[in-house]
Amino acid sequence: MGNSYAGQLKTTRFEEVLHNSIEASLRSNSLVPRPVFSQLYLEAEQQLSTLEGGGRGDNEDEEEEGEGALEPSGPPNPYQMHPPPEGCCTTDGFCQAGKDLRLVSISSEPIDVPAGFLLVGAKSPSLPDHLLVCAVDKRFLPDDNGHNALLGFSGNCVGCGKKGFCYFTEFSNHINLKLTTQPKKQKHLKYYLVRNAQGTLTKGPLICWKGSEFRSRPTSASACSSSLFPPAESSGPLATFSSEPVPGASPSVPLGAQQAGPASEHPSLATAVGPAVFNGKDSPKHQQLVKNDLSAMPRPSALGILSNSGPPKKRHKGWSPESPSATDAGYAQGGGNRAKYESAGMSCVPQVGSAGPASVTFPVVASGEPVSVPDNLLKICKAKPVIFKGHGNFPYLCGNLSDVVVSPLLYTCYQNSQSISRAYEHYGASAIQPISEEVQLLLTVYYLVQLAADQVPLMEDLEQIFLRSWRESHLTEIRQYQQAQPQPCPPAPSAVAPVTSAQLPWLAGLAASSCNDSVHIIECTYSLAEGLSEMFRLLIEGKLAKTNYVVIVRACRSPAIDSCVAVTGKYQARILSESLLTPAEYQKEVNYELVTGKVDLLGAFFSTLCPEGDIDILLDKFHQENQGRISSSLTASSVTKSASLDAPACTSYNLEPHHIRPFQLAVAQKLLSHVCSIADSSTQNLDLGSFEKVDFLICIPPSEVTYQQTLFHVWHSGVLSELGLEKEHMTKQRVEQYVLKLDAEAQTKFKSFLQNSFQNPHTLFVLIHDHAHWDLVSSAVHNLYSQSDPAVGLVDRLLNCREVKEAPNIVTLHVTSFPYALQTQHTLISPYNEIHWPASYSNGVDLYPENKKYFGLSEFIESTLSGHSLPLLRYDSSFEAMVTALGKRFPRLHSAVIRTFVLVQHYAAAMMAVSGLSQMKNYTSVETLEITQNLINSPKQCPCGHGLMVLLRVPCSPLAAVAYERLAHVRARLALEEHFEIILGNPSSGITVGKHFVKQLKLWQKIEDAEWRPQTYLELEGLPCILIFSGMDPHGESLPRSLRYCDLRLINSSCLVRTALEQELGLAAYFVSNEVSLEKAARNEPLESDAEKLSSTDNEDEELVTEGSTSEKRSPVKRERSCSHDSASSSLSSKASGSAPCRESSAQPGAPSQGERARSPQPCGPSEEGRAPGERQRPHAGRGPPSVISRRSPGLAAQPDSGPRTSQRSVQVSVTPSSSQLSSSGSSSSSGALVPQASRCSLTKACRQPPVVFLPKLVYDMVTATDSSGLPKAASLLPSHSVMWASSFRPLLSKTMTSTEQSLYYRQWTVPRPSHMDYSNRTEGRVDGFHPRRLLLSGPPQVGKTGAYLQFLSILSRMLIRLTEVDVYDEEEINIHLREESDWHYLQLSDPWPDLELFKKLPFDYIIHDPKYEDASLICSHLQSVKSEARGTSRKPEELYVRRQTARMRLSKYAAYNTYHHCEQCHHYMGFHPRYQLYESTLHAFAFSYSMLGEEIQLHFIIPKSKEHHFVFSQPGGQLESMRLPLVTDKSHEYIKSPTFTPTTGRHEHGLFNLYHAMDGASHLHVLVVKEYEMAIYKKYWPNHIMLVLPSIFNSAGVGAAHFLIKELSYHNLELERNRQEELGIKPQDIWPFIVISDDSCVMWNVVDVDCGGERSREFSWAERNVSLKHIMQHIEASPNITHYALIGMRKWSSKTGSAEVREPFSRCHVHDFIILNVDLTQNVQYNQNRFTCDDVDFNLRVHSAGLLLCRFNRFSVMKKQIAVGGHRSCHITSKVSDNPVAIVPAQYICAPDSKHTFLAAPAQLLLEKFLQHHSHRFFPLSLRNRGHPVLSVDCYLNLGSQISVCYVSSRPHSLNISCSDFMFSGLLLYLCDSFVGASFLKKFHFLKGATLCVICQDRNSLRQTVVRLELEDEWQFRLRDEFQTANAKEDRPLFFLTGRHI
Repeated sequence: MGNSYAGQLKTTRFEEVLHNSIEASLRSNSLVPRPVFSQLYLEAEQQLSTLEGGGRGDNEDEEEEGEGALEPSGPPNPYQMHPPPEGCCTTDGFCQAGKDLRLVSISSEPIDVPAGFLLVGAKSPSLPDHLLVCAVDKRFLPDDNGHNALLGFSGNCVGCGKKGFCYFTEFSNHINLKLTTQPKKQKHLKYYLVRNAQGTLTKGPLICWKGSEFRSRPTSASACSSSLFPPAESSGPLATFSSEPVPGASPSVPLGAQQAGPASEHPSLATAVGPAVFNGKDSPKHQQLVKNDLSAMPRPSALGILSNSGPPKKRHKGWSPESPSATDAGYAQGGGNRAKYESAGMSCVPQVGSAGPASVTFPVVASGEPVSVPDNLLKICKAKPVIFKGHGNFPYLCGNLSDVVVSPLLYTCYQNSQSISRAYEHYGASAIQPISEEVQLLLTVYYLVQLAADQVPLMEDLEQIFLRSWRESHLTEIRQYQQAQPQPCPPAPSAVAPVTSAQLPWLAGLAASSCNDSVHIIECTYSLAEGLSEMFRLLIEGKLAKTNYVVIVRACRSPAIDSCVAVTGKYQARILSESLLTPAEYQKEVNYELVTGKVDLLGAFFSTLCPEGDIDILLDKFHQENQGRISSSLTASSVTKSASLDAPACTSYNLEPHHIRPFQLAVAQKLLSHVCSIADSSTQNLDLGSFEKVDFLICIPPSEVTYQQTLFHVWHSGVLSELGLEKEHMTKQRVEQYVLKLDAEAQTKFKSFLQNSFQNPHTLFVLIHDHAHWDLVSSAVHNLYSQSDPAVGLVDRLLNCREVKEAPNIVTLHVTSFPYALQTQHTLISPYNEIHWPASYSNGVDLYPENKKYFGLSEFIESTLSGHSLPLLRYDSSFEAMVTALGKRFPRLHSAVIRTFVLVQHYAAAMMAVSGLSQMKNYTSVETLEITQNLINSPKQCPCGHGLMVLLRVPCSPLAAVAYERLAHVRARLALEEHFEIILGNPSSGITVGKHFVKQLKLWQKIEDAEWRPQTYLELEGLPCILIFSGMDPHGESLPRSLRYCDLRLINSSCLVRTALEQELGLAAYFVSNEVSLEKAARNEPLESDAEKLSSTDNEDEELVTEGSTSEKRSPVKRERSCSHDSASSSLSSKASGSAPCRESSAQPGAPSQGERARSPQPCGPSEEGRAPGERQRPHAGRGPPSVISRRSPGLAAQPDSGPRTSQRSVQVSVTPSSSQLSSSGSSSSSGALVPQASRCSLTKACRQPPVVFLPKLVYDMVTATDSSGLPKAASLLPSHSVMWASSFRPLLSKTMTSTEQSLYYRQWTVPRPSHMDYSNRTEGRVDGFHPRRLLLSGPPQVGKTGAYLQFLSILSRMLIRLTEVDVYDEEEINIHLREESDWHYLQLSDPWPDLELFKKLPFDYIIHDPKYEDASLICSHLQSVKSEARGTSRKPEELYVRRQTARMRLSKYAAYNTYHHCEQCHHYMGFHPRYQLYESTLHAFAFSYSMLGEEIQLHFIIPKSKEHHFVFSQPGGQLESMRLPLVTDKSHEYIKSPTFTPTTGRHEHGLFNLYHAMDGASHLHVLVVKEYEMAIYKKYWPNHIMLVLPSIFNSAGVGAAHFLIKELSYHNLELERNRQEELGIKPQDIWPFIVISDDSCVMWNVVDVDCGGERSREFSWAERNVSLKHIMQHIEASPNITHYALIGMRKWSSKTGSAEVREPFSRCHVHDFIILNVDLTQNVQYNQNRFTCDDVDFNLRVHSAGLLLCRFNRFSVMKKQIAVGGHRSCHITSKVSDNPVAIVPAQYICAPDSKHTFLAAPAQLLLEKFLQHHSHRFFPLSLRNRGHPVLSVDCYLNLGSQISVCYVSSRPHSLNISCSDFMFSGLLLYLCDSFVGASFLKKFHFLKGATLCVICQDRNSLRQTVVRLELEDEWQFRLRDEFQTANAKEDRPLFFLTGRHI
């Protein structure tokens, strides 16, 4: 039955889709129709319902077992059931008594369970989605180890309560299982049932029916109902979730690569739910997989070692070794007996609802007898064969199981690629067949045949082959849409005619015939068992020595085939079997080998190699011989030299100050703009306006060095003082508060951070999660294993806790170089919140010029392509050869152990060779010798003893300790302790450096502190040392620029996961100095675009870096490449050369390369910012005198031209000749000569050359190979251990993808594993699942991300401060010197309110002092001195529009706000509260008649429901009658009595209408007065404000119309209220008559506190403070006799206000901006409704002339915010005719009547006012700068410009006017004069000869009538050409002017 999974899905035919697509494209408007291919296949696979996935998973065990297994592919013999008794219930899911047994129905009902019985769930084939509940005696169920179940059965029916069923057959009939096969309890009793915390019965762990499965008893199942996973180790943290990235089990492990951590299913297995790898029998007892509905999830099982090695007992014969959910064998607890029976750690638990057959776990039917694994297999074969299950049934293995590894990866891969067509059925594809099993197997054989002897099969390759083959066979029709892709593997033969199973063995044999027997095909007749037995026999007989792969196939007797692939090649089998280990298992294995002394065999073997006996004996001999001599010479030469004061100083060592680079600033600004966009979005997830300061916490992995390094960055960045968090005296302890190491103590510190954020809602807390790809384990895992390791799942517990997610003032920023695991289908981070490091080059333009270029992974790879220069990435072939040989000799040792011992041996031998034991050169490799020579000799070339660092990466800590001890021992015996240091770098501990070296470092770094010790690797700059860097993952430690060699030969080469690989290679990332001179030279070379393109491998970031920088990169090296050729040959040739001498010679050149490298400072090394900060421009001399170079390298002459060619790789490590001369023997004599030249310091070149990186061959091939997309192979690996591919049917990453596109790719094609903290994200409610305040910053390693985010904090803080500030007008009052010096001042300086009688005696000050009227005409009054003529000349006309002066003020708590302010308190006020619906409002018409307009005015009020209490209605919801007014006598302090009206236009967002804080929460009535066309937008932004909507005729009117209507409406309302309240017995004069008319830009209000030192004293002091508008209004409203004042106002604030302005508390003068108007007294004084400008001045003059009082409170001031939009700026004057916006100058605003002049689209009144402001001198030439002779303006004030003065008079009877008898006027302005102006009135005034007259009327007719009525022709002379009109069309009612001269 194999894989022919039931019911192939029926889909519509493919041709139909193609047809539809073509039809659609013909009809579509877009040019490019969507390709059918992407339509069908390239969308993420829809997850099939659990029903389908789960149903299949549970059905597979219905397949035949036992005897039936011999013909597994035939239909099963139907099992004859007894017919049910008559009349009983036969419904599925009910027992025969008719009672419901389904778990879903009875999960919450109480069930009586007798003692000794357990509730279990049975599966019925007819109800795949349901479990039936049964009670079974636990003696008949297996124990924890799958043993000891009694034969037979005893159970009860929980439905009807019937007890005592003794046969499972009888019981299955009773519960209506309706089976077609023999009922067996093992098959149908599936799960234990357990009660969760709510008491509901839920599905628990699988019942473990086989030998090595582990089951937890339901009784101990914890109440935790999230999905819990079985642990990977009995005691330690769950391997699966172990915090390290898990190199081992990992994803792309060769062939196996697919599995991830323990959850090692093939990544593309969209289904694996959970890692369930048990390595021990005592697994913890919490396996319930109860979360949500995991009902269809088979449980992970672990197949393990059977306790008996013989064949299983008869009763087990039918059980398959792998139950539906085989996980892998754990170890039997015996130490070495590790049967990795199913690849270790591969659980196949399908994840819920996942796609297709992938969720089918392994087939269950075992065929025939078990196969016995021979006992001495490992000894004979020298490697454990890895057997991959393929199609069909896999036989049962027994015997020596510890010598084979069985893995389901291939099976999973087959299943996934079979599900290809399923994923697309919703596109309506026709019945596209998946690739047949035969073709799959054939393609597998083709793939294996073409693998080279040193290659390891990769699942990803196989998946791509299947994908391409399938695509070719089905999609030829639509090829035109696909770009042909070059194929990394030979194209699969396209299956034209289907391959039949009979042809398969023959075709496979044919395919394998060409490969020299590296692939061997075994065909079997009955079952795979015979083939496996045959293979074991051949292995034992040694006949498969040359064979790497054995393919076993059984394809005869039926349509289905069975197959498996065994990897028998020693190299491949070793790598694959090790790749199946999780990191925890890997460490455990290594530990075990070290502890049990197995490694001693290696030592013994090494000693036999050495001709002179054991190395240690040689060392001792050497030590004794040289003891005396060395110590004396050493101290003399190097040590004292470096310390002596007169030694020449080394110029290469200078630590630069920290500075922020352009890139970092750009990224910080990008981060800031993302935060602002979150705040600007309508979701209101972040209210930046409510924050006053920034605080932060940086979370980092638990590495002491990273911790110290981060503290260092925070300290030196100055961010703490910038944020105001710390004052000047910062201590280390204070800085530590801001950096959190995620270790066991982290929780308390994090809690205090949370508490802090809770207590400071106005502080924005930025939670920075650095190195964010590190611990992504879900906290659910922690709940399971909290005892074992408290650090498991810490990131999830802290950073994803509810408090962080919900706190509105915490923004989380994840920072990482490897963001892939945070870019899955379930991620919490929105793609819009990702910030990628920017590209430095765009279209050839260098966007951010810097003196350093970043050199990262893509540049390293590029260096391998250039051909000429020495590549920076290398592998060591002799080392690899030795390791392979030893691997065969010691098959039981883990290769990590072998590699470490070989490498340490090589280093030891190299040290000995350099120290004079030249015979040891043969026992090391050229590469290691080169490294060691340069390490030991580099300090001798520098006067100060600066040297280079060699990084030796040993991931496994125990092995690192061994390496450290051994190397330290050898160093001691060779008396090299003072030449170089050996440092063991362990994440959990700090750095230990010997005293001698600490002294040197202090000397170099000029450190005085006696206690100082280096705490970060950056502080080891220039120290010659070997840094043994351990820990499964680097945690972001930065390395100094003196790093010259990055020796990664020991990294776990099976950790083929993109993150793990890039993380290791990231250690070498570096900043290379751009030297100007070189750059120029390089610029002329053609850029090679292809090579650069490669860079996109990584991220655009890197790309960018690379791309542009190629030129610089290349350049530095050019010149000194002198010996680079030999050096290249050295390292390469040595690979081939076996002979020692050859090696030796080649080594020498290598050495130099070393040196140089060495020298090349490490600029960017690891230090993220560290190295970068250290950038220095090296002096040119640093290169060494040319003479030296030439002498050294005869080939120099040729060099220059080879330079440019090689240049590509710019920084290829150029080998410097200078170091090359060191003779390989390393004798100090030769180096002595070099000492004096300071330029030789190895740091000199450091800033121009990145380090050299040595990799394992496997990794080297992976990194340097490219796949069909042109990207390095490494980029297509599974991105991280904690995720898996959503489908194997996915496109490849593309070379041209930017980081953003890569992110979208991973978001579409990866899903998190169950152990990943994002796994449960989708289920949390919101569909998108993104967290709104979470950002992700990604950039290449060591590029400076820390500096960027610290800079971001600074600019964020500055922005918040800026948000709490506002620009307010800050201008001095004008015309102060013109103030009349009268005897009358208001002298009672301490009066809080004006005394009415005193106030009346004050004269009115006509002069305008408001600075906004600086350009307005001066108003003359009788007392004015005529002497100062200067005014008006100060400003040139073009300065009229110069920006007015402003000051930046911090908003106080009493400010008025615009719509951008949201805070908790005023949500309600604003009407945006999420809890309230948007406020409903009602529209009410309100009409009143006004005689002057001669018509009824109809206004509309929009009144929100919440404000209706301010109004009176005829009945609820009826006609609006009036607006309620309070009484004059009310004394309440709870509210403001005066209604506030704010006219506004164009400022719906920016107007300051939120008065909640200004009014200090007091109740007040606020009405916005808006134009009809703006009503909707204002209502949208201010839903809870009352609007007064002006009639549509006023849509183009100015502010005068609004003021006019507000005042008229208010008077009419006062009358209505008087009438209404009179009926209540209230006197009309008691109704409050005031209203406030406020500008929409009044932002804050101040009060001046004056201290008068005595009543009449001249001295007084004063201070100004901010107060609420409520305070001011209540003070003014409480004034005695207030109703006698017509207008009350206040000063405009200015910082320049002097004591003179505030000395007098009250003035009688003009008031502006914020006025309190008495509508009762001013009943007969109107605003001019036509006015656009100066209408307040005009109104003030009228009010005064009417004899009313205007009072200004000088000790109150209003601040006005500068708002750049709306207001009077919204009046634009444009031409009515042409569309093109030509600027129209004010001179064109008027024209002669009847002319052909261009008409303008603007109100006539606006044109008039603007014309007079700029060109009134045309009408009044005599008045120009003639203050003694002003223009007489009757009944109105018009602004005639600053150079003309006016004198205002009112024609009304009884009005107050200035005495004009003294004046001779230079002009007369009559504007729309009414009947009060008569001829006699004008005759009172005297005019100069030649004075001019201007009469303005509505039409020409009125002009003539006015001239006649006023008898103007008696004194004025008119000419026809003196008539004008405003430039309006007739329909716009222009105004007409007539001018004349006085006779």
